[in-house]
Amino acid sequence: EAELKALQAQINPHFLYNMLDTIFWEAEEAGQDRISEMIVNLSRLFRLSLNRGKSFTSVAKERELLELYLSLQKMRFRDILDYRIDIPRELDDYVMLKLILQPFVENAIVHGIERKRGGGRMSISGRKEDGDLVFVIEDDGTGMSPEELARLTEPPPESDVHLARETGGYAIRNVNERLRHYYKDDY
Repeated sequence: EAELKALQAQINPHFLYNMLDTIFWEAEEAGQDRISEMIVNLSRLFRLSLNRGKSFTSVAKERELLELYLSLQKMRFRDILDYRIDIPRELDDYVMLKLILQPFVENAIVHGIERKRGGGRMSISGRKEDGDLVFVIEDDGTGMSPEELARLTEPPPESDVHLARETGGYAIRNVNERLRHYYKDDY
């Protein structure tokens, strides 16, 4: 049964890549350049997020994932989203957990900028400080209360895990739990 599941997990991404490729060529043939670009970016984003099943990635790949994700969101929201990514190339070879930054960026868009009349700006920066990688995601969206922040960053009691998935904040909790798991001594 485990072997069958492993084989299915290998087939599903290839099916999706092949379908995205087919849709890309249909869009190209129809002269739909914007749709073609969206498909290519989505396919590259998907490959990066899968990361060949590995939990860790490079800062360069995480930055690329953010660039692809934000380019797709920019296509979706057009004039209501402005962003800047300032993660220096000298950090490219450092290793980090995959998909650590994207959930925060997505939450900033969905819960901050999307709800703000007239749209907003977002900035993602990175630096090395005292031997640690430090990433900062800022936006000029609607903001959140200290209580909301605590709800997202504190682990829910075991009895409330299902409720947390239904009421939002699951992605942020997932990031925090993964960080705690891999960096027990530092977190």
